Amino acid sequence: MKERWIQNAITRPGRLRAYVRRVYGQAGFTQRGTIRMEILRELARRKDGIGRAARLAITLRRLK
Repeated sequence: MKERWIQNAITRPGRLRAYVRRVYGQAGFTQRGTIRMEILRELARRKDGIGRAARLAITLRRLK
């Protein structure tokens, strides 16, 4: 049976979207409602949980 790593990797669903909404406001999102890639890349450089969530979001976007 395949290992379900994505479910285990997402520890707090919605945390990244809430952070982007709080810090960047509407400018952090595209017209479709997804987080802008330049914002994700900027956040991915952080060493905390937000950075980890941003790196995971970039990875999941590639799987799409």
